[in-house]
Amino acid sequence: MPSRLTPAFARSVLLASLLACLPPAIGWSAEKDGKTPVAPSLEPVIVGKPVRLTVHPPALALQGTRARAQVLITGHYADGRVQDLTRVTTWSLASSRVASVTNGYLTPLAAGTTTLTVKVGGQSLKVPLSITAARADEPVSFKYGVLAALTKQGCNSGGCHGTPSGKGGLALSLFAFDPEADLAPLASDFTGRRVNSFAPEQSLLLLKPLMQVAHRGGLRLRPGEETYTLLRDWIQQGCRADPPQAPHCTSIEVQAGTTVLKWPVHAQQLAVTARFSDGTARDITRLATYASSDEAIASVTSDGLVIGTGRGQVAVNVRFLEEARAVTFTLLRERPDFRWSSPPTNNYVDSLVFSRLRELQILPSPTATDEAFVRRVFLDVIGLLPTVAEVEAFLADPRADKRARLVDTLLERPEFATFWALRWGDLLRLSPTQVGLRTVPKFHQWLVRSFAENWPYDRFARALLTGEGSTHEQPAANYWRAAKDTDDATETTAQLFLGVRIACARCHNHPQERWTQNDYYGMSAIFDRVRRRPVARTDGTFVWLAQEGEVTQPRTGRVMKPAVPDGGELPVPADADRRVAFADWLADPANPFFAKAEVNRLWAQVMGAGIVEPMDDFRASNPPSHPALLDALAADFRQHGFDRKHVLRMILNSRVYQASAQANEFNADDRQFFSRYRRRVLTAEQLLDAVSQVTGVADRFANAPAGTRATALPSPEANNAFLSTFGQPPRATACACERSSTATLGQSLQLFNGPLLQAKLKAPDNRLRALAAASRPDPEIVQELYLAALSRRPTSKELTTTLNYLKAQPDRTQALEDLCWTVLNLDEFLFQH
Repeated sequence: MPSRLTPAFARSVLLASLLACLPPAIGWSAEKDGKTPVAPSLEPVIVGKPVRLTVHPPALALQGTRARAQVLITGHYADGRVQDLTRVTTWSLASSRVASVTNGYLTPLAAGTTTLTVKVGGQSLKVPLSITAARADEPVSFKYGVLAALTKQGCNSGGCHGTPSGKGGLALSLFAFDPEADLAPLASDFTGRRVNSFAPEQSLLLLKPLMQVAHRGGLRLRPGEETYTLLRDWIQQGCRADPPQAPHCTSIEVQAGTTVLKWPVHAQQLAVTARFSDGTARDITRLATYASSDEAIASVTSDGLVIGTGRGQVAVNVRFLEEARAVTFTLLRERPDFRWSSPPTNNYVDSLVFSRLRELQILPSPTATDEAFVRRVFLDVIGLLPTVAEVEAFLADPRADKRARLVDTLLERPEFATFWALRWGDLLRLSPTQVGLRTVPKFHQWLVRSFAENWPYDRFARALLTGEGSTHEQPAANYWRAAKDTDDATETTAQLFLGVRIACARCHNHPQERWTQNDYYGMSAIFDRVRRRPVARTDGTFVWLAQEGEVTQPRTGRVMKPAVPDGGELPVPADADRRVAFADWLADPANPFFAKAEVNRLWAQVMGAGIVEPMDDFRASNPPSHPALLDALAADFRQHGFDRKHVLRMILNSRVYQASAQANEFNADDRQFFSRYRRRVLTAEQLLDAVSQVTGVADRFANAPAGTRATALPSPEANNAFLSTFGQPPRATACACERSSTATLGQSLQLFNGPLLQAKLKAPDNRLRALAAASRPDPEIVQELYLAALSRRPTSKELTTTLNYLKAQPDRTQALEDLCWTVLNLDEFLFQH
């Protein structure tokens, strides 16, 4: 290499040369969540020869001409296949006077009885149909007719009139969560000009969404649609409110002929029924709203037709006002060249994951090399790179169970406790801003001790949730200092210990889930009696429990009883600590959230993504990728006394965890099912410790003793440009999403020419200078650098490239700096893989 080249240019040349040594198949980009949506294509149905048909419902009895019914026709084939044939069925009615039918959607016309005949694929069925006469002035329900119609058309969404200030002078509650408040704006505000009961078709409430009058929301209605008819008839009837005794919806049911769509079967019509408190039922297929959890796998039309486009799993969320249900669909595509490799299994984790992969025809990647495994498991379990000696010892170990032995060793090392305390420090907002400067080390020591002593998770949670007293003397009480009020405590507790993001329900019913304001304020009642006051002349807080204090639901004014999600009211004596009852409920084996939320978090922290992802966002519309695996891990966790190390050991010893990060032709597009290890960048603290370890130059932190690693810091280091640039969170919230893993220009600048890395490269006592001073030959220096940074020896091509570079440089010290800089800028170093 000519000596006239600048060091920066020389380094870039060496970096490019080493990158050229990598095999073409290796890519180091981080795994991305989700895929690019594909425009849905409704392909023709290949009917074939079904051996029989089934119909839902098997008999039709409709009450009144406002009733509707979506009929589903399912074909069953000799080879076991099941296919929705609704949209290719020939429909006929014995009497067209009684009803009409289009694509299986029945509309009553008059009272009477008749027979619906369906024919498809050489098979036919007859379905009896009866329509009961209704009153001539059958009222339209304001809530379940008008507001359902407006919700269906998106009129009360957050982007339209559902915003707090509304749009165009019309403000409605978000997705009709407050029906009482919505009546006046529709029926009487705007001097009554929105509705015209004498000429309903001339009402602005209809003309605007029909675009017959200028409407910024665009076309929302069409004459003849059920939503239009409901609005028009309600106006004609005088815009009446529902009577107090009107029945209310208690649940919805979603019917599908099959939830497994195997190409060319790629579509399924849904039928949705609402159940009411008076025992009646009503088809709401055209009034329900639909959403897909992943448009790249399947979309769903406004009429409830699910259309598959990709391969994988997707949840279709169906909502009718405050009631919501989700249906999970599995989309399969046959690969003629697919052959299951029957990989061996180490435990139930492998069995359950591989069973799912085989069904989806996704071939798992082979087991990672020892070099990849040792680096991976060190970083995942203790947050640090293995030393050169540790790598060499592991690679030289001939024992068949050496991986399991290493896992056991790492789980007992002191660095395990400090690294996992760092992870929980993020969630518990352990920072001077949140808990006080002098309190930080005490709370951190408490966290470290809980992991070092392997406290059962229920004990850990109970200690936090029932903590009280001085935050200096009782560190667990800092949970209530960070959760500064009842709302914060409710939302934090739900997210951390239930995996539920319930914050939306504080102001309104959750727009996409079943959580309501009653759920939110029932849970708030558990924590409302917690009190906090500053301790004089310290930065501490005193936490205690008041003897009284109740929560009032702001919309209804109702005093709420302590309640838990999906569990109803929590029986607590009047003078008892409601938090203790809540902690008891958490640890109950019947609890549907607690164990699953934690094993999912443990899985995500070592696998790079949760079985439910995001890991703290459990909801029906965000289903687990492997439901059976999540159930099995949770059951195992409970059976072993909520032992987190036991669950980690199970995961880390699985072949699923130990799989290579390299994709094959069958799993290149897999983002859900863990057919290979998920590559991700090192966290800020891991990266700083790794740079320090490779260079042999330790860091000094302002508020920590000498020798403290970044992964052992009690709280975020103020004014540390390197850590903040690489995504160290400020710990302002309890959400794991606060820690950023997004690549930025600032990160590149830090690595290319940042002061921290340059100082370590120039340090007189760094690793490479020490090796050079000891007269170690260049091949040994290169090998040690690779082992220190990448946990592997250089390939012959890499060794030749680096040795040629070193030999060509007139300044050996500068050349060694260039070499170290280059390796530390390799994606292989920056990534967990």
